[in-house]
Amino acid sequence: MEKAFQYVDYLWDEKKAKSLGDDQVALFLYRSNILGQDLRITNYGGGNTSCKTIEKDPLTNEEVEVMWVKGSGGDIGTLTRSGIAGLYTERLRNLKKVYQGIEDEDRMVGLFNHCIYDLDSKAPSIDTPLHGLLPFKHIDHLHPDALIAVAAAKDSEAVTKEIWGDSMGWVPWQRPGFDLGLQLEKCLEENPDIRGIVLGSHGLFTWGDTSYECYMNSLEVIERASEYIAKKVTENGEVFGGQKVESLPAEERKKKAAQLMPLLRGMASSENQMIGHFTDSDTVLEYINSTDLERLAPMGTSCPDHFLRTKIQPLILTLDSNEDLSNTEEIKGKLEPLFGKYREEYKEYYEKHKHDNSPAMRDPNPVIIIYPGVGMFSFAKNKQTARVASEFYVNAINVMRGAESISAYTSLPRQEAFDIEYWLLEEAKLQRMPKEKPLSRRVAIVTGGAGGIGKAIADKLVAEGANVVLTDISKDNLKEALETYNRDEVATAICDVTKADSIQKAYEEAVLAFGGVDMVIHSAGLAISKSLEDTELSDWELLQDVLVKGQFLMAKKGVEIMKKQGLGGDIVNIASKNGLVSGPNNVGYGTAKAAQQHMTRLLAAELGEDHIRVNTVNPDGVIVGSRIWEGEWAEGRAKAYGIDVKDLPAHYAKRNLLKEIILPEDIANGVFACVGILEKSTGNIINVDGGMANAFPR
Repeated sequence: MEKAFQYVDYLWDEKKAKSLGDDQVALFLYRSNILGQDLRITNYGGGNTSCKTIEKDPLTNEEVEVMWVKGSGGDIGTLTRSGIAGLYTERLRNLKKVYQGIEDEDRMVGLFNHCIYDLDSKAPSIDTPLHGLLPFKHIDHLHPDALIAVAAAKDSEAVTKEIWGDSMGWVPWQRPGFDLGLQLEKCLEENPDIRGIVLGSHGLFTWGDTSYECYMNSLEVIERASEYIAKKVTENGEVFGGQKVESLPAEERKKKAAQLMPLLRGMASSENQMIGHFTDSDTVLEYINSTDLERLAPMGTSCPDHFLRTKIQPLILTLDSNEDLSNTEEIKGKLEPLFGKYREEYKEYYEKHKHDNSPAMRDPNPVIIIYPGVGMFSFAKNKQTARVASEFYVNAINVMRGAESISAYTSLPRQEAFDIEYWLLEEAKLQRMPKEKPLSRRVAIVTGGAGGIGKAIADKLVAEGANVVLTDISKDNLKEALETYNRDEVATAICDVTKADSIQKAYEEAVLAFGGVDMVIHSAGLAISKSLEDTELSDWELLQDVLVKGQFLMAKKGVEIMKKQGLGGDIVNIASKNGLVSGPNNVGYGTAKAAQQHMTRLLAAELGEDHIRVNTVNPDGVIVGSRIWEGEWAEGRAKAYGIDVKDLPAHYAKRNLLKEIILPEDIANGVFACVGILEKSTGNIINVDGGMANAFPR
C-alpha cells in the first residue's frame, strides 16, 4: 500500500524490492536511487548512503562486518555497484586510535584506503567515517531543502527540539571529516533513542535496521520538517519581504534571456569558455523579484554542496527588466563594470581567507547570474554542470525561504566557506577529473540534423564533447534523433532554413539551451538532377532557397551571436564536388553548390578579424545513409551515367582515386577537422570524395 506524503515522493515499489531478495547491497542501491529521484530530498551528487553486511574475510575466512558506502564524486540517484566503496567497519573504527585531531583530517582520508575490503571499490569519500562510526545497518545522509532550512535557521538547535522533541539529535556546523564522525557518535551516545541527527548548516542523518525502515525514516523526518515550514510560511504571509519587481510575461522573459545570454556567456568566459543554462521557474521568480533579494543573495549559501557548485554568491544584474537590449555595445557597457566588480570581490575573498598551502585562485567569474523580472542564468564547463548549479541554487532559495519563515537565514562564515571551496582534498578531486574532449565548452547548431549527413555530423561533434542543437523541418525526425542522446548533450529546434523568422526562433532556442553558439554547420540540403530543358523555375528557386539563402541566413544570425560572445567561432558549409566540377543534368544543383562555396570564401575574408573561421566540406557520392538519395535524385544521376540505381554506390566508389565508398561519417570527420583540428585555417575547401582529380580546388 502506497504511503501518503505531501512534501516528498514515496517511490518504494515492494514488488521491485522483493525481486532483490535479501541482497542488502542491492536494496541499499535501490533505496539510494529512488531517494535521488526527488530533488527536494537531495540534488545531483549530493548526500550519500550506506549499508553494513556480514561477509567472509578472504584472508581469514572469518565473518566480518563490511560497510558499503557511496564513493567519492558519485550521485545517489544513479548509483550502481561500481560507484560504491566496501570497507572493513572495524578497521575504520580503529582509526580513532591514530586520529590526532582536526589538523589530521586530510591524512585520515588516505588511511581509509587501508580499510578497503572490496578491491573494486570506488575511492572512499570524506563522509565515510560519518557512516562508519554509527552502528546502524542502513544510513542516509541527505540534503533536503526543508532540513537545511532548519539547519540554517539562526536558532537551529531550538527549532530542531520544537519540531521533533527528543527524537532527533543536533550537531553544530563542522566541516565534513573524521572529527564530524566522532561528533555524530558522541551525539548518539548521549541520546541513544534518537531516530536521526540534524547537522547545523549542512543536512540530515537518518537510519534503520532495514533499507525500507531507513527509507521511511528519512521520508517521515523530511515530511515533518516540511509541514512545519509550510505552517510558518502561512502564518508569516509574505515570502522574502514581498514582491519588489514584476515579472515580464513568459514569452518576453525568454526573448530577453535569448538576447542577453550570449553577452553574459562571453563575459563569464573571460578565463574559461562556459556553457549556459536558463531558468525562470516560479520558485526562481519569487526570489529574484523579492524585496529581500539584495539582502539574502550576498550572504551566500549554507550547505557545502550548494556553494561548491554555485560559488559563494550570485551576480545580480542591475538592468531593468524592460531595458531595450538591442544596442549590444550599450548593454555591454553596463554589464562589464558589474562583472569587473564581481571578479575583484572574489579576488579579495580569496586573498583574505587563503592559507599558505591553498591552491591557486580559480576562475573568478560568477556561476549564477540573476536578472530580476526575467530569470536566472548559470554558466559552467558543460551543460550538466551548469544545469546542476542552477538546481542547487534553487535548493538554496528553498532553504532561504524556509529559514526566513522559521526565524532568520544564516549562511556559513566566509572563512568556513573558503576552507571547503579550497580544501586540498577538493582540489585533488578536481585534478582527478578526466581530460576534457576537444570540443568541450562549445555549442554547434546543425541544419538538417535529424538524419543522414547532418545526424552523422551531430554524432561526431557530441562524441568530441560539443553540445549540439539539431534543426530540421520534420518534428518527428527530430524527436527520433533526440532519443539517441542524453538530455545534456543535445537540444532540437524545428527550422525551415528558407525562412528568416524560423531561423531566428531556432537560434533563440539554441541560446536558451546552451548559452550561445560557436559553430554553425549548414548541412540541410536537397538535390534535383535535371537537364536545362527539364529544370523548372520552381526547381531552381527551391535549390537556391535551401542551399544558398539558407546558408546566408544561418550565417547572418550565427555571426550576430558570435560577435556578442566575442569568443570567435566556426561556420562550416556542406557543399558538393558538383560546385567545382561540370556535369550533365545538374544546372540547378551545381550552380547552388558553387554559390555556397564562394559565399564561404567571401565570409572567410570578412570575418577573420573576429576570429570566425569559415570553411567548406565537399562530399561526393554519399549514398549510404543519405536522405538526398531518396527519390528522384538517385534516378536522375543513374540516368545521367547510364547505369541502374542499384549500381550507384559501386559506380561512385570506382570513380574516385581511393576506390572508397563515402559515408556520412566521413563527412562528419571532415567537419571535425575544420572545427577541432585546423585551428588556423579559414576559407578552405576540404574534399571528402575519395579523391576526384577533376575536383581538386587548386
